[in-house]
Amino acid sequence: METMVLIALGSNRRHPRHGGPADVLRAAMRELAGPGLRVTGVSRLYHTAPLGPPQPAYVNAALRAVTSLAPAELLRRLQAMERRFGPKGRRHWGERVLDLDIIGYGTRVIPGRLGWRTGHGFAVPHRRAHERAFVLRPLLDVAPAWRHPVLGLTVRQLAARVDGRRWIRAVAEV
Repeated sequence: METMVLIALGSNRRHPRHGGPADVLRAAMRELAGPGLRVTGVSRLYHTAPLGPPQPAYVNAALRAVTSLAPAELLRRLQAMERRFGPKGRRHWGERVLDLDIIGYGTRVIPGRLGWRTGHGFAVPHRRAHERAFVLRPLLDVAPAWRHPVLGLTVRQLAARVDGRRWIRAVAEV
C-alpha cells in the first residue's frame, strides 16, 4: 500500500560536489526518488532567513511523494542521505548541508516519546511545521489542500496564520 508523504528540504552550506544550497536541494530531490518512494510534486526553491544563531540564509523546498516505506524506514533513508551529503554541524538550528524532515505521512499521527506537542524524537506530523513559513510556503506549491491530522487545518489555512512574507522569497524553479 502506498501513502502520500510530504518532505521539507533545507540547506545553507555548500557541498563539494553539488555546489551551493540550491544545487544541494536539486541533487537531493533527484536522489530521493527510488525504490519505495516516487516523487509526485516539487516546490519552487525559496530563500529564507535562518532561525537560531547567526548564519547564512537557507534555501528551502518541499516535495510530495508516495511511498511504500514504513515511517521509520523512510526516516532512516532520509537520515542516511543527510549523512552522505555532509554533517549537520554542532549547533542546534545551526548551518547544515542538507536537512530533510518528514512533515506529513498520509493522515498518520506518530506522537514521539512524550506526545505530539511536547515530546522528543521523531514525530509526524512534524511538531513545528505549522508555525514555520519556510516549511508552509513551499508546501503550498505541492499540497495546499493537505490537512494537518492533529490541527485539522489545511496547508493553505496554516500558511495564512503565519506571516513570513518579509523574509521568504521564491528564487527558482527546480
